[in-house]
Amino acid sequence: MMQSQRDLLVESAPCSCIVIIVTVVVAQVLVGVSSVAVPSSNCYALDNSSRIVDFSSWIGHFFEYEGKDTDVVIRFCKDVETRSQTGYVDFGQFNNFNHFVAGSGGVDFVQGYYNGDLLNCEQSYDKLGRTAQVNIICGSCSNGQCKGELGCICNVTQESSCSSHYEIQEVNTKTVFVELAIPCEKPGPRAFEGFTVGFHPRSWEIVYNGMTQLGYEKSHHEFSFATEQTQVTLYMTAIASLSTLVRKPMIQILPEKGLKVTLSGSGATGSPPTTLTPTLLNVEWTCQEARDTPYEVNVTIPIEGYEPVQFFLTKICEHRQDQRGDSTRGWAIFGIISCIFIVTSTLFCVGGFIYKTRMERLHGIDALPGMTYLTACLETASGVGNGYSRPEENASGYASEASWEQPSATAQGTRKQSTRNYGSI
Repeated sequence: MMQSQRDLLVESAPCSCIVIIVTVVVAQVLVGVSSVAVPSSNCYALDNSSRIVDFSSWIGHFFEYEGKDTDVVIRFCKDVETRSQTGYVDFGQFNNFNHFVAGSGGVDFVQGYYNGDLLNCEQSYDKLGRTAQVNIICGSCSNGQCKGELGCICNVTQESSCSSHYEIQEVNTKTVFVELAIPCEKPGPRAFEGFTVGFHPRSWEIVYNGMTQLGYEKSHHEFSFATEQTQVTLYMTAIASLSTLVRKPMIQILPEKGLKVTLSGSGATGSPPTTLTPTLLNVEWTCQEARDTPYEVNVTIPIEGYEPVQFFLTKICEHRQDQRGDSTRGWAIFGIISCIFIVTSTLFCVGGFIYKTRMERLHGIDALPGMTYLTACLETASGVGNGYSRPEENASGYASEASWEQPSATAQGTRKQSTRNYGSI
């Protein structure tokens, strides 16, 4: 007996361990893993392995290159310019379009600076002003010229595409290519490029390029949804070749009690989203307890081989909301009562009509139930006391009047004696 119990415990141990491991993994996914949030500035890039490299601490850092006729100055993630005795020439600014991408070969990253000066370049083919391209090398220059911890400019080349009748090369220069060597920042989490989440099929207010946008990377009161909004529809898109990596979303509610949340739609079942066919994730939430601070709904979308996409939705619960089932039940009761009333009224009218037709020998509109009372009310309201005649009497009257013969006195007297009023009280 002892041996059999020991064997049973040994056999059941692996199952218990699996359940514990799965529970721990799910908890880590929901709580322990931080979201891949977009950096606070646009001075960042994704390297060739889709990892975020944030250069926010380098914004405005000054680099200068001393040339023969002119000096090139870079203010990191701000602008590029040349300085000489004739003055400054702007070769572009670093704008909000985030022209900061991964490089190839010996270049790790490439920065684009656009919309520089148009002086003496007004006749160029694009009329977009002077530009600059900064090729960033993580490390030191290949020629060993760079000395110092913060790096330096290794080389500068110029390209002229402005009007050729100017003699000064500095003025004719359209684009400046700068080779910059710096100690790059440590790569961050791996983002799932091409993945978006928004409130419309072609928008990305919540997640763009696999990165959670500002306002949804954590709980923000100013981004909360109102109490009356019981449903939020999210649209998810991804590159078709990588859409099968998207897994079923999971949620965590803080605090756990007081807000009922359910997920529905094609996105809730783990259907692969694409740019042509976005998947819908319907978040239905109902306030069960009022609260001064908003409820937090942490939505986690696992991505195979990448960091999970994670964002926060917050809802304000100023008062308790009725359950959806209660409202549906109320409409159902109203519908049943309406049906019973309609059926009862129909049976009453049909039964009364048949009774008056067969028992009281009435025909037409006179056989309708309640017609006697309705006629009396109409006569009383209009002040007419004679009522109306039977249809057969009217017909006989018209027939006698239409006759070419003069009606006899006996017939007239008979008709006067048989005259009856209907609807009199």
